[in-house]
Amino acid sequence: MSEQKREQWGSKVGFVLAAAGSAIGLGNIWKFPYVTGENGGAAFVLIYLISVVLLGLPIMIAELVIGRHTEKDPVGAFKAMLGGTGWVIIGYMGVLSGFFILSFYSVIGGWTLGYIVNSITGLTSSLKDVGTAKVAFNEFTHDTVMVVLYHFLFIAACVFIVIRGIKNGIEKWSKVLMPLLFIIIIVLIVRGLSMDGAIDGVAFFLKPDFSKINTDSVLSALGQSFFSLSLGMGAIITYGSYLSREDKILHSAIYIVILDTVIAIMAGLAIFPAVFAMGLNPNSGPGLIYHVIPAVFANMAYGGVFATLFFMLLFIAALTSGISLLEVVVAYITDEKGWSRKKAVLIFGTVIFLLGVPSALSFNVMENITVFVGNNFFDFMDKLTSNFMLPIGGFFIAIALGWKYGLDKTMHELDPDTRIISLKELWAFTIKFVSPILVLLVFIFNFIRQIGD
Repeated sequence: MSEQKREQWGSKVGFVLAAAGSAIGLGNIWKFPYVTGENGGAAFVLIYLISVVLLGLPIMIAELVIGRHTEKDPVGAFKAMLGGTGWVIIGYMGVLSGFFILSFYSVIGGWTLGYIVNSITGLTSSLKDVGTAKVAFNEFTHDTVMVVLYHFLFIAACVFIVIRGIKNGIEKWSKVLMPLLFIIIIVLIVRGLSMDGAIDGVAFFLKPDFSKINTDSVLSALGQSFFSLSLGMGAIITYGSYLSREDKILHSAIYIVILDTVIAIMAGLAIFPAVFAMGLNPNSGPGLIYHVIPAVFANMAYGGVFATLFFMLLFIAALTSGISLLEVVVAYITDEKGWSRKKAVLIFGTVIFLLGVPSALSFNVMENITVFVGNNFFDFMDKLTSNFMLPIGGFFIAIALGWKYGLDKTMHELDPDTRIISLKELWAFTIKFVSPILVLLVFIFNFIRQIGD
């Protein structure tokens, strides 16, 4: 695609909302709150914020720099910077990561659609306790036809938005979905805080408890800061490639990180006050969303309304991430293979749907079929990308820009009129010496934990 014809974001706000939407996913709504609660509350949040500054933000800036500097997809970007060397493999890994992640992520996105329907029809109103909610969720995921259908509908929603392009598709819908996400989460926070006993949930979530902070907590915070921002999968490089020369990368990256973190904290304030007010157990880990939350709303006045809003919140978070993952693949095909956007979106949307079917079936007809070291297909795809492909990609992105290509060739991409003159130098030091070490620690930590499991 020629430089003149390449699409660009229509506005800075549109880009920031789209990129924040890419970063804000299901992990912000369910994983960050329960991990925070289990690891010392506000003490963990403090370590997380430090991790964002030292790991997440520098690599996000690096990906934006690579994207705008080359104005290409991840594969084209590494080709442009480092020619025909083996470094282009990192670009391919980014595209493949987006391809793989969306295939199983859309299954979870489909669950949110299913629970929106169940909430509207009143089915979730009968889930008065956690045990009943667990049984209902198990029955839901064992309905083979419905989980595949919802998986298809989620992919279809991603296709509907991405096929319209950057300005008229991703940016336009991000300007609608992101404010809606904020409105819903604020409504849920107000409702939760108005309940008797809610203050105990706030204390659980945000009261500092440094006695719970250990090496695992620090490494978990590092990992969360990396994965929460959608790094290492080519999405931010791709979105960066549509930036105009007038857009300020440093400022935009800071806004994106702030939005991502604020939403994660707001999600905790929406969830834990209500959980405590209902006297339910907050230490439910990943099962918090589908086992505990339905029981919370079932025992609440107008619970069906708030349950619908909550699962709409989950769906929006999943969708804004899903469209960025699909765009990674589409950008590669249109840039490198010369396909039209419509053809690329329709064909690869279909392929991703088909690849995701075994993940959808991993909770029913394929639940006893293992594909690698005791993992079913869904778990294998999740662990392959999260524990290996993404941290490896993030590590080599930092090394490629900081050491191989050279920061002197890209420093001009950063804000020329920033009032914090030293911020450029601070980023340069961090991306060369700090971030690669930290992301390597995350990789080793996840690898050791995987062996332990």
